[in-house]
Amino acid sequence: MKLLQNSGLVLFIIGLLVFTGIPFSGSYQLDRTMVRDHTKEMHQDAMLEVLEPIYEKTYASNFSFIKDFNDFFNAYNEELKEEQAWDKVIWDDYAFALTKAASSGPVEDAPLLFLALSIGLAVLGGLLYTLPLYRNKPAGIKHDGIYFSSMKARGWLGIITGTYLIVFYIILYWYPEYLTNLVIMVDPLSILLSGGPASQWFLYGLIYTLAILVMGVRMFRKYKGNNYQTIRTASVMFFQLAFAFLIPEILVLFNMPWHDFKNIWPLDYSFFYEYRIEGMVSSGALGMFMLIWGIILIVIGVPVFTYFYGKRWYCSWVCGCGGLAETVGDPYRQLSDKSLKAWQVERYLVHGVLVLAVVMTAVTITNYFMEFGMLEQATNQFHSIYGFAIGSAFAGVIGTGFYPFMGNRVWCRFGCPLAAYLGLVQRFKSRFRITTNGGQCISCGNCSTYCEMGIDVRWYAQRGQNIVRSSCVGCGVCSAVCPRGVLKLENGQEAGRINDMPIIIGNESIKVKS
Repeated sequence: MKLLQNSGLVLFIIGLLVFTGIPFSGSYQLDRTMVRDHTKEMHQDAMLEVLEPIYEKTYASNFSFIKDFNDFFNAYNEELKEEQAWDKVIWDDYAFALTKAASSGPVEDAPLLFLALSIGLAVLGGLLYTLPLYRNKPAGIKHDGIYFSSMKARGWLGIITGTYLIVFYIILYWYPEYLTNLVIMVDPLSILLSGGPASQWFLYGLIYTLAILVMGVRMFRKYKGNNYQTIRTASVMFFQLAFAFLIPEILVLFNMPWHDFKNIWPLDYSFFYEYRIEGMVSSGALGMFMLIWGIILIVIGVPVFTYFYGKRWYCSWVCGCGGLAETVGDPYRQLSDKSLKAWQVERYLVHGVLVLAVVMTAVTITNYFMEFGMLEQATNQFHSIYGFAIGSAFAGVIGTGFYPFMGNRVWCRFGCPLAAYLGLVQRFKSRFRITTNGGQCISCGNCSTYCEMGIDVRWYAQRGQNIVRSSCVGCGVCSAVCPRGVLKLENGQEAGRINDMPIIIGNESIKVKS
């Protein structure tokens, strides 16, 4: 079995190296036809003239092609800005579309081959490494040597992994033109599912989904014998594959708006944007269903489901962000900060993002119904700032890239506005709680160590207090790692849900009156 795992590790590394090298392959040559085909009609004349110096010129790398493209394109715009000819400035970013059109080489000639040699080998290697884990070992969660692991304890492997993820996310969000060969590689899959060529977001969605599926198998192996963890993992794998990846692409195939039915505002912060509303309204009955379904989830779904089951129904069973955190991020859950200072920062930050999302949405809706007479196009600037700071930098770069540095729930804990909304309901109006039996607690600290949300669970367990923290996502790992069965996830009556037992004597408790 060790040989099989080592073989899997080698295949994964080969796949990762090929994946990393693909963007640097091939050559680039642009012509007028490509510019006409990939620019808006209103910009075609200007773009044809601006890019005249690079037509029919062969570039050996995307770096040199993109540099020349940006030099000429930016020079044109800067000149117009100096003249304050704002109506003639080209605000659209054509770098990705034209770089992809100009690309030629082995990846374009055999995209499926390179898909197999990169992502395919990485997936195969991951499965070969994962499937033999804990074979012939009794059920029970194994965390042996976790703080001696270079990957899992902020060692050099963890630092390299985190840095790689951060760089990848930065390029994906803001410089996708450098990833065009990777996007070309997945074009056949995109055409099969949606009928159109791939974008960087299709590439991202594919990698995201495969990562959850492969690491979900690891969860099955690691938590074997624990039905709650097994079913919960299967749930996030299903929702990511079906609702977040396949169904939205198939909708596009039938000329319907791309829509993730499980994504809820304010996590789906663009839900009330003008183009989204008009896209749904103009798409007939299914489009109206998308709009009504989204509003029902916000107004009724979240409070009702959270009342009965706590925020775990979404954060640990449905959400794609949570799905990635619970599978890919599971090896890093022990890195979450449990200090009081971190909790204070968390409360201000996550609720601050929620307030910002609510204000932005209120302004957007008001301005929409006033036909942009109140703030005119200022809402677009608001959207851009929020999308950059929260949707991209926080949720993407920090939220995932910081797994090896700060644990697997950085975004969910400090930034997700939907988690804040769910948490408020859970804290003040819910049947969910984690009950504790303080008399049985031996203060081993496993529960606190492996709480991904940074909750000092042991502090509550020692006092026999129910855990009703708004940040708790009900992942159940604290209960799973407890050697004494002290912790139990329950959906009981509201009465007595919040208790105060500061001193424990045996299996009973007493209250101290001051």
